[in-house]
Amino acid sequence: MDNDFNRELVLKKVGQEHLAQYDELLSYVFQVTESDIESSGYENKREMVRAKKPVLEQSKVFGWFNGDQLISQIAIYPCQVNIHGKVFEMGGVTGVGTYPEYANHGLMKDLISLALKEMRKDKQWISYLYPYNIPYYRRKGWEIMSDKLSFKIRDTQLPKTVDVPGIVERKDVDDPDVYKVYNEFALQNHGAMIRKPLNWDEYWRFENQEERTAAIYYDQKQQPMGVMFYWIEEEVFHIKEMYYLNQAARNGLWNFISAHFSMIYWVQGDIFKNEPLSFLLDDSEITETIAPYFMARIVDVKEFLMAYPFFKPVADFYFEVSDPAAEWNNGIFALSWDENERLTVTDQPKGQKVKLDIQTLTCMMMNYRRASYLARIERLEADKKAISLLETTLPDMEAYFSDYF
Repeated sequence: MDNDFNRELVLKKVGQEHLAQYDELLSYVFQVTESDIESSGYENKREMVRAKKPVLEQSKVFGWFNGDQLISQIAIYPCQVNIHGKVFEMGGVTGVGTYPEYANHGLMKDLISLALKEMRKDKQWISYLYPYNIPYYRRKGWEIMSDKLSFKIRDTQLPKTVDVPGIVERKDVDDPDVYKVYNEFALQNHGAMIRKPLNWDEYWRFENQEERTAAIYYDQKQQPMGVMFYWIEEEVFHIKEMYYLNQAARNGLWNFISAHFSMIYWVQGDIFKNEPLSFLLDDSEITETIAPYFMARIVDVKEFLMAYPFFKPVADFYFEVSDPAAEWNNGIFALSWDENERLTVTDQPKGQKVKLDIQTLTCMMMNYRRASYLARIERLEADKKAISLLETTLPDMEAYFSDYF
């Protein structure tokens, strides 16, 4: 914090007694209106604040106070995510905001520094956040890890019906089979949230859950294999999310959409993986928009590397990392595997050198962009041999993340 700024400010933990102030600050910063709240299914702001209480109870929240008034805050939302087939504890950064009259005094810089230390203490080796300001969070060490692809297609462009062995049934969005399919899906897809009840509550926080329907595909053995959340409004079929365990389930869900041909003019929705829908359609002349969705950052490089599921051992190499907000990540991280394929990470350079910042390291380890591409655009420094080692040892699966917090 700026030492010349008001010395009466106090940095401390935000408790349950500050819940109303916590929500009020967020509502002001992000301009959440009463109509926004009502369209989400809440009767009023008080009901929404009450619904948010479990998140505050389970999260670590810190804020700057001017007397009794909360003026700047950050929350660490405890989550689990799948990183290339291995479950990691993840610190979800959320609830970030400062009243404008207190901006530009370093308050958030101090809060982010504290948040990173707390995540490290809690062994959350990676952090995700939804960026309202990508350049700002890049300066703090986060980098884009996943995209959201939004699409819109005409009824006449719907795919032809494909014979599948199963059927689709319409059910409530909280049907047990919804959770069953997602749990298996999340364990198969890199980047995905391992959703606990609290995560599901947040998933529906700003949506009117009662107006959504789950279409569930069951195979010939009556096992749920795919789920789609949807609603129909003004002759538009809206898809919130579609996830499935095999292509038969995917085809079955699209058969279900096509069965609405006489009821709709448009189908629009979102895909949370780099899988353009146009390629899968006979008529590919559709509107698709790709936008960055979530960002990630490695909290502790050494611990993250030790836990990371590398694809296969390779010859020794080392990272030379720079980090603008976590001093423990500045330096050398040398990787070597023994004859039993056990990884050791030390601070002594050995083998091929890869020089990069924490943003680029995160981007590469999350496989948002491959090492060869990052080298080509000069986001990292390494020779061809080092790039080859990285391309060989890093898993090649794009991140899927459809949650919001």
